[in-house]
Amino acid sequence: MFKGKTALVTGSTSGIGLGIAKALGAKGANLVLNGFGDAAEIERLRASLSSEFGVDVAYEGADLTKPPAIESMVASIEKRFGAIDILVNNAGIQHVAPTEHFPVDRWDAVIAVNLSSAFHAIRCALPAMKRRNWGRIVNIASAHGLVASAEKVAYVAAKHGIVGMTKVVALETARTGITCNAICPGWVLTPLVQKQIDARAAQNGVPIEQAKVALLGEKQPSLEFVTPQQIGEIAVFLCSDAAQQVRGASWSVDGGWTAQ
Repeated sequence: MFKGKTALVTGSTSGIGLGIAKALGAKGANLVLNGFGDAAEIERLRASLSSEFGVDVAYEGADLTKPPAIESMVASIEKRFGAIDILVNNAGIQHVAPTEHFPVDRWDAVIAVNLSSAFHAIRCALPAMKRRNWGRIVNIASAHGLVASAEKVAYVAAKHGIVGMTKVVALETARTGITCNAICPGWVLTPLVQKQIDARAAQNGVPIEQAKVALLGEKQPSLEFVTPQQIGEIAVFLCSDAAQQVRGASWSVDGGWTAQ
């Protein structure tokens, strides 16, 4: 499906981003991974993905809080592959605190990674997409791009911003072969969420499974986690020809969270 095309997925060394990268690689896209982690482990991951899917896999360790680093990353990818055909803005961080006590440096960091980095990647990738008159931009927002939760002021603000930015870019590219859409996941069982479950179980002295159901029960009616594989398959659809007229959408995959 995507043979000869190149996909950059930010925050793709683990979790949702890795799930999306695998789904795109399975359909023949060359991959550019981005994210933090142990260098040797990332190289093993890069090599294994290349071997598994028979595609070219590169790694760019750009610090997404720094716009010049994002510009250099996009330029490097375009030099090697010609263009970024598929851009998936997935990288994200979280901090939880009441608004009046929210550390200013954490606000700046969350906005930089979760919102500003997506803007910079899009603005840098769009010119080559326009020259080719083909491109797919998929922004990973969140259920928190549509609704709010207490003590997550920076994350909710950033994800609402992602949803708005998605609509603007979709309108600006509406008469081109470029589409821009957002995916809004609910709870996904990433390593970060597993730590929250483990901490809840330890704090309350309950089994892991009970802590998991309690966490899900607060928001997600299905009482089941969304998987990175499911999000990856939705990303594949949004990048396909079938989704040519899906533009500016915010696709909820949240077990009924935002249906309430």
